[in-house]
Amino acid sequence: MLSKDRPTLSIIIPTLNEGYNIGSTIDALKKDGIRCRYDIVVVDGGSEDQTVDEARLRGAQIVKSEPGRGKQLAAGGLRARGYWFLFLHADTELSSGWFEEAERFMNDDANYRHAAVFSFLLDDDTPAANVLEAIVNWRTKILALPYGDQGLLMSRSLYHDLHGYAPFAIMEDVEIIRRIGRDRLHVFKAKAITSADKYRRDGYFFRPMKNLFCLCLYFLGVPTRLISKIYR
Repeated sequence: MLSKDRPTLSIIIPTLNEGYNIGSTIDALKKDGIRCRYDIVVVDGGSEDQTVDEARLRGAQIVKSEPGRGKQLAAGGLRARGYWFLFLHADTELSSGWFEEAERFMNDDANYRHAAVFSFLLDDDTPAANVLEAIVNWRTKILALPYGDQGLLMSRSLYHDLHGYAPFAIMEDVEIIRRIGRDRLHVFKAKAITSADKYRRDGYFFRPMKNLFCLCLYFLGVPTRLISKIYR
């Protein structure tokens, strides 16, 4: 039986010094006119800027955690109360209409043991950004290998049956997607619009190549703690 006190959807956002992004991320979620009961859980890894204040100002529940995205996501999954969980990065805004797609997905009983991610889009309209978007969306569709900046929606039941996120410093998104499996993964048409700052800073060639190198190391069985050191 559904509890009237439990929200339909919990939106879980890990943060670390995301004061510049977290406000617009939460505001974008609210703009879509969510018609269900929801809560926002911001899992902070020790921010030294205004991240927590900005999130709290917008009504988010604040959970303190050790830093590390895998640990923070796992902590959020333990504290979230919704029947469905949406894991979202702090520098990612969902496009208009995202909730209509998510609502249809959640209302279909056949999807209770499935998960969904959003299509990838950068907040940059340069040719280099467009090429990267095409590659990521191809990888998601053909290889069933989205990354965490595309969000992840699944039922509370499925999440806990999968034993949640592994407390990895890196590759926590790839690891949980592999446990979900290709046949249980749906891709929404709505976009996860992600900040392109890291690509502008590191380069549209170098950063994807670094990501690919780390992914290869992971599939070769290199420990994630070592991959994290290489990545950083």
